[in-house]
Amino acid sequence: MFAYIIRRVIAGVIMLLVMTLVVFMLFFASPVDPVALSCGKNCSPAVMKETEKALGYDKPAVEQWANFLKGIAVGREYPDDPELRAAAPNLVTKCDAPCFGYSVLEGQTVNKQIADALPISVSLAVVAVIMWLTMGVLLGIAAALTKGSIVDRGLVGLSLIFYALPTFFIGLFLLKFVGIKWQIWPFIDYVPIAEGGMGAWFLGLLMPAFVLAVVFTASYVRMTRAFVLESMTEDYIRTARAKGVQPRRTLFKHTFRAALTPLVTMAGIDFAGLLGGAIITETVFNYNGLGKLAVDANRNYDLPIIIGLVVLLATFVIVANIIVDLLYAVIDPRVRIG
Repeated sequence: MFAYIIRRVIAGVIMLLVMTLVVFMLFFASPVDPVALSCGKNCSPAVMKETEKALGYDKPAVEQWANFLKGIAVGREYPDDPELRAAAPNLVTKCDAPCFGYSVLEGQTVNKQIADALPISVSLAVVAVIMWLTMGVLLGIAAALTKGSIVDRGLVGLSLIFYALPTFFIGLFLLKFVGIKWQIWPFIDYVPIAEGGMGAWFLGLLMPAFVLAVVFTASYVRMTRAFVLESMTEDYIRTARAKGVQPRRTLFKHTFRAALTPLVTMAGIDFAGLLGGAIITETVFNYNGLGKLAVDANRNYDLPIIIGLVVLLATFVIVANIIVDLLYAVIDPRVRIG
């Protein structure tokens, strides 16, 4: 098991390094001049050159990538040039590890922007994944156990309807009608746990998390139903039944455990994607999470923030894959051999 973990971690680190290199090269392949964007429209050539030196854009691309990795590992200081830092020590900005860069447009480090938005996106993702896994798995098992009945057809039909509805439609409907007009489900802004406690924090996340949960639940109902039905046809399930094993034990110890492996994959990747920000949902509910930060950064062409968010999201996905692989080894020990 230890060797299996080491192999997966090493592979993940290599993927992270390759990913940061690709993102950085795409950054330099962009036709947009980052110095011009950072400096502004009425910027003289002398000021542009000083800005380029302060941000470290005057160095070769490979050296900038190495400095970026160094900043992630041990931190970094801006201006990037030592002479400029020595000339104006009171203007030096320290960026602690992992440092994702400095946004001149915002006048602060990318870390500060991410740190303000990350708790909102993480909270939203955690509440949403708990909701959709609970509803999706339970309803999927119910549909599988009642195959061909009106319950099965009703659950599958509803899941297809909700899966077809875009998140912005569901979000706007809940916000404008259920929350504001009819006041059935009062909507409140996001409240940090430190300020309002667990109750206010959960109530603030309930409506946007429910929007995400409805869409994801629809796919998990269908997938759980399909995986459970497929597992129920296996020979070892029929053998367990023939030996008189209780139906409940057969379902949860044998059938559902076999169906759990693909569901873990789906849940891990979906959760990692949400950690990077639910762009549409956060925009609809005006939550200042990573998704809304990405929208604002794209609108303002704030490339350092865009790079930081892409690297962070890719890190979430790679780490989620490693965790999923380790969960595979727990669910099915046979995968440790590969």
